[in-house]
Amino acid sequence: MNVNLNLASKPFNNRVLPWILTAVILMVSFVGLIIVFQLTTTTRRESNAIQVELNTLKQKEQGLLTKAEQVKDALGTDQQQSLKAAHQLVDRKRFSWSRLLSDLESAMPDNVRVSRIAVREVSSQGGQTVAILDLTVFSKGYESVDGMIKEMDRNGIFRADIVSQNLQKGRGEIGTEYDVAVVYRPRASFASESLAGLNDQTSGEKK
Repeated sequence: MNVNLNLASKPFNNRVLPWILTAVILMVSFVGLIIVFQLTTTTRRESNAIQVELNTLKQKEQGLLTKAEQVKDALGTDQQQSLKAAHQLVDRKRFSWSRLLSDLESAMPDNVRVSRIAVREVSSQGGQTVAILDLTVFSKGYESVDGMIKEMDRNGIFRADIVSQNLQKGRGEIGTEYDVAVVYRPRASFASESLAGLNDQTSGEKK
Protein backbone atom coordinates (compact mmCIF):
# COMPACT_ATOMS: atom_id res chain seq x y z
CA MET A 1 0.00 0.00 0.00
CA ASN A 2 1.51 3.29 -1.09
CA VAL A 3 0.74 6.56 0.69
CA ASN A 4 1.59 9.73 -1.18
CA LEU A 5 1.80 13.06 0.75
CA ASN A 6 1.76 16.07 -1.49
CA LEU A 7 3.16 19.02 0.62
CA ALA A 8 2.96 21.35 -2.33
CA SER A 9 -0.78 21.02 -2.59
CA LYS A 10 -1.35 21.00 1.22
CA PRO A 11 1.55 22.64 3.12
CA PHE A 12 2.04 22.33 6.91
CA ASN A 13 1.13 25.55 8.74
CA ASN A 14 1.38 26.22 12.52
CA ARG A 15 -0.33 29.54 13.06
CA VAL A 16 -0.33 29.30 16.87
CA LEU A 17 3.46 29.26 17.45
CA PRO A 18 4.20 32.79 16.10
CA TRP A 19 1.47 34.23 18.31
CA ILE A 20 2.87 32.42 21.32
CA LEU A 21 6.39 33.76 20.64
CA THR A 22 5.01 37.26 20.13
CA ALA A 23 3.07 37.06 23.38
CA VAL A 24 6.19 35.87 25.29
CA ILE A 25 8.32 38.70 23.85
CA LEU A 26 5.67 41.26 24.72
CA MET A 27 5.39 39.87 28.25
CA VAL A 28 9.14 39.99 28.82
CA SER A 29 9.30 43.54 27.45
CA PHE A 30 6.41 44.58 29.69
CA VAL A 31 8.06 43.09 32.78
CA GLY A 32 11.34 44.83 31.83
CA LEU A 33 9.57 48.16 31.51
CA ILE A 34 7.98 47.70 34.92
CA ILE A 35 11.37 46.94 36.51
CA VAL A 36 13.01 49.95 34.83
CA PHE A 37 10.14 52.18 35.94
CA GLN A 38 10.40 50.96 39.54
CA LEU A 39 14.17 51.46 39.62
CA THR A 40 13.84 54.95 38.14
CA THR A 41 11.13 55.86 40.64
CA THR A 42 13.22 54.56 43.57
CA THR A 43 16.33 56.43 42.40
CA ARG A 44 14.37 59.65 41.94
CA ARG A 45 12.81 59.26 45.39
CA GLU A 46 16.20 58.72 47.02
CA SER A 47 17.67 61.67 45.14
CA ASN A 48 14.84 63.90 46.29
CA ALA A 49 15.28 62.73 49.89
CA ILE A 50 19.01 63.50 49.78
CA GLN A 51 18.33 66.92 48.28
CA VAL A 52 15.79 67.68 51.01
CA GLU A 53 18.31 66.63 53.67
CA LEU A 54 20.99 68.84 52.11
CA ASN A 55 18.62 71.79 52.03
CA THR A 56 17.76 71.20 55.70
CA LEU A 57 21.44 71.06 56.67
CA LYS A 58 22.13 74.26 54.72
CA GLN A 59 19.26 76.00 56.48
CA LYS A 60 20.56 74.86 59.88
CA GLU A 61 24.07 76.01 58.99
CA GLN A 62 22.78 79.39 57.86
CA GLY A 63 20.73 79.68 61.05
CA LEU A 64 23.78 78.97 63.21
CA LEU A 65 25.87 81.48 61.29
CA THR A 66 23.15 84.09 61.69
CA LYS A 67 22.93 83.43 65.44
CA ALA A 68 26.71 83.64 65.75
CA GLU A 69 26.70 87.00 63.96
CA GLN A 70 23.89 88.22 66.22
CA VAL A 71 25.81 87.20 69.34
CA LYS A 72 28.95 88.85 67.98
CA ASP A 73 27.05 92.06 67.21
CA ALA A 74 25.48 92.01 70.68
CA LEU A 75 28.91 91.96 72.33
CA GLY A 76 30.69 95.23 72.83
CA THR A 77 34.27 95.87 71.77
CA ASP A 78 35.61 95.18 75.28
CA GLN A 79 33.62 91.97 75.54
CA GLN A 80 34.89 90.77 72.16
CA GLN A 81 38.46 91.45 73.23
CA SER A 82 37.87 89.61 76.52
CA LEU A 83 36.41 86.64 74.64
CA LYS A 84 39.40 86.56 72.30
CA ALA A 85 41.78 86.74 75.26
CA ALA A 86 39.92 83.88 76.95
CA HIS A 87 40.27 81.72 73.84
CA GLN A 88 43.97 82.51 73.65
CA LEU A 89 44.36 81.61 77.33
CA VAL A 90 42.72 78.23 76.76
CA ASP A 91 44.95 77.61 73.73
CA ARG A 92 48.06 78.49 75.72
CA LYS A 93 47.04 76.05 78.47
CA ARG A 94 47.06 73.32 75.85
CA PHE A 95 50.58 74.25 74.82
CA SER A 96 53.40 72.24 76.41
CA TRP A 97 56.92 73.67 76.64
CA SER A 98 58.37 70.29 77.57
CA ARG A 99 56.93 68.74 74.41
CA LEU A 100 58.23 71.62 72.28
CA LEU A 101 61.74 71.29 73.69
CA SER A 102 61.65 67.53 73.15
CA ASP A 103 60.57 67.94 69.52
CA LEU A 104 63.23 70.62 68.96
CA GLU A 105 65.93 68.42 70.42
CA SER A 106 65.05 65.61 68.03
CA ALA A 107 65.43 67.95 65.03
CA MET A 108 68.46 69.91 66.27
CA PRO A 109 71.96 68.89 65.05
CA ASP A 110 74.78 68.68 67.59
CA ASN A 111 76.61 71.65 66.08
CA VAL A 112 73.58 73.97 66.27
CA ARG A 113 72.37 75.41 69.55
CA VAL A 114 69.36 77.49 70.49
CA SER A 115 70.13 81.04 71.63
CA ARG A 116 66.57 82.26 72.12
CA ILE A 117 63.06 80.94 71.72
CA ALA A 118 59.77 82.78 72.11
CA VAL A 119 56.18 81.78 71.51
CA ARG A 120 54.52 84.59 69.59
CA GLU A 121 51.04 83.11 69.17
CA VAL A 122 49.14 79.94 70.05
CA SER A 123 45.85 79.05 68.39
CA SER A 124 43.64 76.07 67.62
CA GLN A 125 42.96 75.14 63.99
CA GLY A 126 40.63 72.25 63.27
CA GLY A 127 41.12 70.86 66.77
CA GLN A 128 44.93 70.99 66.45
CA THR A 129 47.18 73.30 68.45
CA VAL A 130 49.32 75.57 66.28
CA ALA A 131 52.10 77.78 67.67
CA ILE A 132 54.09 80.53 65.96
CA LEU A 133 57.65 80.62 67.29
CA ASP A 134 60.53 83.07 67.04
CA LEU A 135 63.67 80.94 67.17
CA THR A 136 67.30 82.11 67.22
CA VAL A 137 70.03 79.52 66.72
CA PHE A 138 73.81 79.72 66.64
CA SER A 139 76.06 77.75 64.31
CA LYS A 140 79.53 78.02 62.84
CA GLY A 141 78.34 76.95 59.38
CA TYR A 142 75.25 77.54 57.28
CA GLU A 143 75.14 73.92 56.17
CA SER A 144 74.24 72.79 59.69
CA VAL A 145 71.33 75.24 59.93
CA ASP A 146 70.13 74.29 56.47
CA GLY A 147 70.20 70.63 57.48
CA MET A 148 68.25 71.48 60.64
CA ILE A 149 65.49 73.20 58.62
CA LYS A 150 65.27 70.26 56.20
CA GLU A 151 64.97 67.86 59.14
CA MET A 152 62.20 70.01 60.65
CA ASP A 153 60.26 70.00 57.40
CA ARG A 154 60.77 66.26 56.97
CA ASN A 155 59.31 65.46 60.39
CA GLY A 156 56.15 67.42 59.57
CA ILE A 157 55.98 68.97 63.05
CA PHE A 158 57.77 72.20 62.19
CA ARG A 159 57.80 74.50 59.20
CA ALA A 160 60.83 76.78 59.42
CA ASP A 161 62.16 79.70 57.37
CA ILE A 162 65.29 81.75 57.97
CA VAL A 163 64.40 85.42 58.49
CA SER A 164 67.84 86.96 59.04
CA GLN A 165 71.40 86.13 60.05
CA ASN A 166 74.04 88.04 62.02
CA LEU A 167 77.74 87.32 62.37
CA GLN A 168 78.72 86.85 66.03
CA LYS A 169 82.14 87.15 67.62
CA GLY A 170 83.03 86.67 71.24
CA ARG A 171 83.45 84.15 74.01
CA GLY A 172 86.13 82.47 71.94
CA GLU A 173 83.65 81.50 69.24
CA ILE A 174 83.04 82.83 65.77
CA GLY A 175 79.81 81.92 64.09
CA THR A 176 76.47 83.21 62.93
CA GLU A 177 73.13 83.66 64.64
CA TYR A 178 70.09 82.85 62.53
CA ASP A 179 66.61 84.18 63.25
CA VAL A 180 64.11 81.52 62.19
CA ALA A 181 60.33 81.83 61.93
CA VAL A 182 58.77 78.51 62.91
CA VAL A 183 55.24 77.13 62.72
CA TYR A 184 54.90 74.33 65.26
CA ARG A 185 52.13 71.70 65.06
CA PRO A 186 52.34 69.02 67.77
CA ARG A 187 51.28 65.57 66.73
CA ALA A 188 47.57 64.75 67.03
CA SER A 189 48.14 62.12 69.72
CA PHE A 190 49.90 64.66 71.92
CA ALA A 191 47.19 67.26 71.36
CA SER A 192 44.57 64.77 72.57
CA GLU A 193 46.65 63.96 75.64
CA SER A 194 47.09 67.66 76.42
CA LEU A 195 43.37 68.31 76.11
CA ALA A 196 42.59 65.33 78.35
CA GLY A 197 45.07 66.62 80.92
CA LEU A 198 43.49 70.07 80.78
CA ASN A 199 40.03 68.57 81.35
CA ASP A 200 41.31 66.52 84.30
CA GLN A 201 42.93 69.62 85.77
CA THR A 202 39.70 71.60 85.37
CA SER A 203 37.68 68.82 86.99
CA GLY A 204 40.10 68.72 89.92
CA GLU A 205 39.80 72.47 90.43
CA LYS A 206 35.99 72.23 90.46
CA LYS A 207 36.11 69.54 93.15
